[in-house]
Amino acid sequence: MKEPLYRRVNTRARHVHHDHGGDHRHQRNTKRERASDRTRGSMGPRARRGLDYTPLFRFLLGKIGAEWDEVYNEASARLDSPDPIHWLVARQPHERRDRVRIGEASYYSGLYVDDDNRLQVVDPELGVDDLEPTCPCCTHTFNGVRFTRKYRQPPP
Repeated sequence: MKEPLYRRVNTRARHVHHDHGGDHRHQRNTKRERASDRTRGSMGPRARRGLDYTPLFRFLLGKIGAEWDEVYNEASARLDSPDPIHWLVARQPHERRDRVRIGEASYYSGLYVDDDNRLQVVDPELGVDDLEPTCPCCTHTFNGVRFTRKYRQPPP
């Protein structure tokens, strides 16, 4: 059995926030819930936090030019959910993007499936030299490689 294409992130590290919050505490005992004559409301679906899909993105970038059905079957078998595959791979032509932002400062090449059912890059000419950081504090990466350009402050 092959390794999964995601990894668990250390959610107990200092200064690492993974969007934790009390979603249900803002809903309970509201007028709408009291009006429904329920004694206890549903907490709703739980968000999945603390997963890093960087291995999936590297896997997909390494399979450019390969048969899409084989790539999709292998990737979905090694994931908890097939949804992150389509964060990079466009399903429809209008969804194609030359770069896709994942997280705060990580960018990846946008992918799509061509007419021959092969995985392709939307803009193969786009490289790490073409992108510029949006802030001076973060380490911006494109396909796992650090941006070569420095941050330039916009004119006032």
